[in-house]
Amino acid sequence: MSFVQLGLIEELLKSVADQGYNTPTPVQQKAIPLILQGKDVLAGAQTGTGKTASFTLPLLQRLFESYDPHQKPRRVRGLILVPTRELAAQVYESVISYGANLPFQVESIIGGASIGIQTRQLRRGCDIVVATPGRLIDHVKQRNINLGNIEILVLDEADRMMDMGFLPDIKQIMALIPKQRQSLLFSATVPNAIKSLAAQLLNNPVEVEVAKQNATAENVSERVYGIDREYKRALLSYLIGSNNWKQVLVFVRTKHGADRLEKQLIEDGIRTVALHGDKTQGARNKALEYFKTGKVSVLVATDIAARGLDIDDLPHVVNFDLPQVPEDYVHRIGRTGRAGLSGEALSLVCPEEAYYLVEIEKLLKRQIPRVADTGYEPVSLKLIDAPKKNAANKNTGKKDFRHTKKPASRAAKVADNNRTDSKRVESRGKGRSGSRRND
Repeated sequence: MSFVQLGLIEELLKSVADQGYNTPTPVQQKAIPLILQGKDVLAGAQTGTGKTASFTLPLLQRLFESYDPHQKPRRVRGLILVPTRELAAQVYESVISYGANLPFQVESIIGGASIGIQTRQLRRGCDIVVATPGRLIDHVKQRNINLGNIEILVLDEADRMMDMGFLPDIKQIMALIPKQRQSLLFSATVPNAIKSLAAQLLNNPVEVEVAKQNATAENVSERVYGIDREYKRALLSYLIGSNNWKQVLVFVRTKHGADRLEKQLIEDGIRTVALHGDKTQGARNKALEYFKTGKVSVLVATDIAARGLDIDDLPHVVNFDLPQVPEDYVHRIGRTGRAGLSGEALSLVCPEEAYYLVEIEKLLKRQIPRVADTGYEPVSLKLIDAPKKNAANKNTGKKDFRHTKKPASRAAKVADNNRTDSKRVESRGKGRSGSRRND
């Protein structure tokens, strides 16, 4: 099937061709014709499947069909809600790119950016707004934006918005939008909570699902490394250096942990930058730019980056800390293996995290392959292979899942990516890495 067969207008077909796309993805093949027919859609699709274009292209076409060039000032007729600033930036760029041949004014309304500049842009008038819920409500309260003319509403990453506590904000926004509208809800996972939300927001929706619920991409290789918490950083440095990895996205649980790991990896000679919610928007943009352009090899991020990062051909994702919410594992490793490319996802699991691993594997309905010999040192995976009744007990998780021995001194050596691919540098010593808890 081609994009022409989906019923898109010439202006959009030209934009798609300019972006270098020839064949629509499965979610695009299913969702675009339904949206063009004016139907409400509930779509479940993994990240990296082309879902942004699957709602952006038909939204642009539907709004163009009723476009009035004489309407002054412009009225906001399309609203796309997203959970994070990073995802907002990605979706905004997609709307701009695909709508390059259409006469629309598009604005991005996110926290962390100048509210004064946003106010001036909104008061000039625009056709489409991409927004995070909190900042949008701020502008509504200040009467900078009128939601009474919305014709098409999109909720992207709806499950993530619910996880982040945006449901009250969403309901507040819904009360301000006309009931006669087209609504599209996109979600990487479709649990019962999302189906309940869809029942409240959508009108006789058509369900579209192109991937098995809570499944990871088939082209992503997954592995688990068993390691005591205090040696995680040394193992990570070893893996990056010995394999000469050039681009690695590393997930941690806390902002403090991100800053600490950034500092430690830099001390190990690895070019690293951290990304989390306490960073200013400018710092977050710069961190992503450095990572995408190769100025740094490692991006250490909290789950704020689990959604919305659009990085071409990202080869490696590492869970330095396992997520507490099993679904977040799917979202995290979905950053690699996008658009049919292969990827690798590694998880460094300490005894205290054994319970989270059990829950993740329950969600996936399969066991993630273990690595018994990392090349760094042999490890014991005894707890993982123990009876489920013991593994599922969070309080007893530490008893069996541990090393057979502590890291040898050779394991503290890492490759210095800043200076040479072949030279190994000694990390600052086993005493330093062994005395810190890298959470």
